[in-house]
Amino acid sequence: MPPAAAAATGSGRIVLSAAAVLATLLYTIDSTIANVALPHMQGSLQATQDQIAWVLTSYIVVSAVATPLAGWLGMRLGLRRVLATSVAGFTGASMLCGLAGSLGQIVVFRGLQGAFGAALVPLSQVALLEAFPREAHGRATAIWGMGVMVGPIIGPTLGGWLTDNLGWRWAFYVNLPVGILAYLGILAAMEERPATRPRPFDLQGFVLLSLAIGLFQLGLDRGETLDWFESPEIMAEALLAATALYMFIVHSLTRDHGFVDPALFLDRNFSASVVIMFAVGVAVISPAVLLPTFLQTLQGYSPTQAGGLMAARGLAAIGGMLAAGRLTGRVPARGLMTTGILLTATALWLMAHFSLDTPWQRVVGANMVLGFGVPLAFVPLTVAAFATLPDAQRAEAGALLTLARNIGSSMGISLSVALLAHSTRANQSQLVEHFTAYSHDRWQLLGRHPGADAGTAAFVAEITRQAGAIAYDNAFYLLALVAAAMLPFLWLLRAPRR
Repeated sequence: MPPAAAAATGSGRIVLSAAAVLATLLYTIDSTIANVALPHMQGSLQATQDQIAWVLTSYIVVSAVATPLAGWLGMRLGLRRVLATSVAGFTGASMLCGLAGSLGQIVVFRGLQGAFGAALVPLSQVALLEAFPREAHGRATAIWGMGVMVGPIIGPTLGGWLTDNLGWRWAFYVNLPVGILAYLGILAAMEERPATRPRPFDLQGFVLLSLAIGLFQLGLDRGETLDWFESPEIMAEALLAATALYMFIVHSLTRDHGFVDPALFLDRNFSASVVIMFAVGVAVISPAVLLPTFLQTLQGYSPTQAGGLMAARGLAAIGGMLAAGRLTGRVPARGLMTTGILLTATALWLMAHFSLDTPWQRVVGANMVLGFGVPLAFVPLTVAAFATLPDAQRAEAGALLTLARNIGSSMGISLSVALLAHSTRANQSQLVEHFTAYSHDRWQLLGRHPGADAGTAAFVAEITRQAGAIAYDNAFYLLALVAAAMLPFLWLLRAPRR
């Protein structure tokens, strides 16, 4: 048993679990908490809408680039040292974000948040896997998974409340007590194991992979704003990202000690888990962005009310994590994951049938099915990804799994928003074609007469709302298909030899 595991027994294991969840929450909450504060920040920092978007872009791109480095640093410098430093750095960067007096400052400080935060999710997971015996990895993953699943859901609600009541700077100051507690917990409950001697640092491989990931993320983040491939910038980013990725693959296959160990992908469990985790990012994170917007813009809920309806998913996710933690290792993993994926696809299918007058009870019900179903797939999948890997490869594997999920979520959100915009325009044109000034029965459905002064305005507003509702349904249908597409990959997973 490694020293880190030996130290994490009894009360020490409880403290470490709490610290790992807090460290994970630091990153996952901050991935969404700043979104609702952007309008307030824009006015305070005198920025344009395009300029203020860099507050989100810098965090996403830098964290994506730094994520693959987390595993190498954990092996080289030691898990406890890197994790504690990351928590301290993220907390300090959060304070600097709150103190920022200009757009340039907060963009730089958000980039620092992303750089330090990249290691929080994968290394906190590895810390718990080392602290718990292998037969308890399901429970450990369920504990850690609460931070992964709940953070992005509560982020917008928490950010909105803090911004409305205390100001946008508190969306960053709120990290200070959480970060301090996580830092102290890591120092108290983790005992540093001897650092291994990883492969020599492959600078060329790191630069190529960083360029590929960074340019890809940048293109995804700015694509909708710049009209995708109609923009020379997006075309250039896509071409350069593809070139860098190709060069990285060739470099890795022809070098003895590449930045990413190709042997990881010879493990069938790990390779299948990376693909499924990418799909999890696409199908699971996107609804947390789409649904609040649907509720507020089309159904008229306030941000607080929409946050309350979304909270049902967070509560159900906690229940799902607890159930998955108890069932993983006791029931067949493939059956548990199949149940979770089917529940996830069912919830998204239910959301695809939402309309402008869908009652809140149905919204809560679909959210709870989604919240409970995802952990049933996520927990045993994460355990299976590590089950057949040597302990020395955990840190690198954890970083790559996190990277796959993050890229999946970025791609899912970007493509969903693009589909939403395109589908809304197409639906609006089709609906207008079916409504004319002489379609008396259809005008009655709108509650207006074509001769009324307000008729035209009501017509346009109602058509826009109806077109938007259909577009949201199309996006949820696509996400349901992505969730269902995970099922065949489950048959690639195999149980570890006892």
